[in-house]
Amino acid sequence: MASITTIEAEARERAGKGAARASRRAGKVPAVIYGAKQTPTLCQLDPRIVMRELHRGGWRSRLFEVNVDGAPARALMREVQFHPVSDKPIHVDFQRLAAGERIRVGVAVHFTGEGVSPGIKRGGMLNVVRHTVDVIGDPDAMPEYFTADVSALEINDSVHWADLQGTEGVTLVAAAGDVVIASIAPPTKSAEAPAAEAAAAPAAAAAPKAAAKPAAKK
Repeated sequence: MASITTIEAEARERAGKGAARASRRAGKVPAVIYGAKQTPTLCQLDPRIVMRELHRGGWRSRLFEVNVDGAPARALMREVQFHPVSDKPIHVDFQRLAAGERIRVGVAVHFTGEGVSPGIKRGGMLNVVRHTVDVIGDPDAMPEYFTADVSALEINDSVHWADLQGTEGVTLVAAAGDVVIASIAPPTKSAEAPAAEAAAAPAAAAAPKAAAKPAAKK
């Protein structure tokens, strides 16, 4: 079962830009909890709580229980708006979850094994095709992230949806079949050039120097 993160919030009585600005002047981040065929709940959060959850990563697929003055609501954090200059959060949208409702979520992919991948050791580069994967599932079975192990991959090998760890209980949202998550790309020419020059240097040093031609007699 997925873990649930509990966060505290305060109720807001009024909607609109003026009320939101008032919350920000008070040092809070205005938020709304919508969905499940209920009246939206207006609230405000401590900005330190918002930043803590954003820094944890995987916040789009994490289950939250938002306590608004003691009234809990299970929800997903769907969108965070940021100030264009300061990059501080200025508004948060939560989607309320109804009992038994399956949800669609973009789950982040974490990569492991880069340090021992034979393809990467030979100069290959990890080419990430999808940083997140859209899936459908029960909120209680939704993971915070999937794990892609690349420790055994050679150059031109790839990781597919079927190779990911942590996909139990969720269904891939895709037009058809399996999808590529990442691959080990061959070294670029710029990366190969220094290696070729280094290999050529000893051979050049070992080659006999051409004898100097005698000066022409006048």
